[in-house]
Amino acid sequence: MSIRGKLLGAAAGAAGIAVAGSAVRVAHRHRIIAGRGAGEDTPFGSLRSAPLSVVADDGTDLYVEVDEVPVRGKRAASRSSDDQLTVVFVHGYALNMDCWHYQRAAYRGQVRSVFYDQRSHGRSARSPEDNCTIEQLGDDLLRVIEATAPGPVVVVGHSMGGMATISLAQHHPQLFGDKVVGVALISTTAGGLDSGRVLFPMLPLPLGLGGRVIGRAVSTLDRGHKVIDFLRSRGRDVAEVVTDDLAFGKDAPRDHVEFVLDMLDRTPFAVVADFWPAFASLDSFDHLGALARVPTSVISGTDDKIVRLSHSRKLHARIHGSSLLECEGAGHMVIIERPDEVDAELDDLLDAAAQQIAGRTA
Repeated sequence: MSIRGKLLGAAAGAAGIAVAGSAVRVAHRHRIIAGRGAGEDTPFGSLRSAPLSVVADDGTDLYVEVDEVPVRGKRAASRSSDDQLTVVFVHGYALNMDCWHYQRAAYRGQVRSVFYDQRSHGRSARSPEDNCTIEQLGDDLLRVIEATAPGPVVVVGHSMGGMATISLAQHHPQLFGDKVVGVALISTTAGGLDSGRVLFPMLPLPLGLGGRVIGRAVSTLDRGHKVIDFLRSRGRDVAEVVTDDLAFGKDAPRDHVEFVLDMLDRTPFAVVADFWPAFASLDSFDHLGALARVPTSVISGTDDKIVRLSHSRKLHARIHGSSLLECEGAGHMVIIERPDEVDAELDDLLDAAAQQIAGRTA
């Protein structure tokens, strides 16, 4: 065979591999896309897996659930858990793992996914007050990854969960490009936050109050946190209005508002007060370098009143090669308000992470 013939044959072979690879990718994406509407038909808070306890480095028990992907036939015999991609979802302040309802429903059975309640939140154990810091949350995330993900990991963090992810990158940069192969930062920031805004609607203070005033109010009210919890339970109508106004964009369905409010109501005000100082001192914009080593998606609603859109734009500008999705008219709870847009962006992130893994092993 001539050299030209050999080259044509090699090109044809490569094209065949590419076509076959594309066909597998298309089939996989088709299954994921088909699952996007699953959250609409599933009651909020009903998605569960067998519980797992992960012990943080200070002894705090973290409540974890893992959604495994069924593997059958020849794939089951040949597949190693060491090369299986795991997506770890990290929730925000005063919420719990259930806030990922639409993402969990969409990826269930398609992508190996880990969900956990951050310390003092949901079903996880109460944290010592001194360890209610963003750095500690980053270390907790590291422990969850070590305990649940034998292979490569994509981390998806919302709000305070995004701050924990940034802390992981700041204090454990060696993981990025090796263990961590992709990141999504949703409705979050690396610093410069108006800390008064994050108190919605646990303590509905006027948004114009300064940090010192709010700090004194939180410290004073924390001493009577049982009274505050009682008043919160009695002020359900007011809290619902505040949640609708601050957590969402316009015209959010009432069941979405009530779902978020239920999670907020289950978070004691003492926990709210424990974590609140961490937001005022957050300053990590100069420590984002590790995130440029992996595909990173920055996602925000344009009407986010808690963490303004400008924070996401600043993250995007500081993280070389990152993508930015701005969901028009959506608020802070964009993961609930615009799940199709968010999930489509996460699909692209998972594809980019898979390509990074493939390039590493080629």
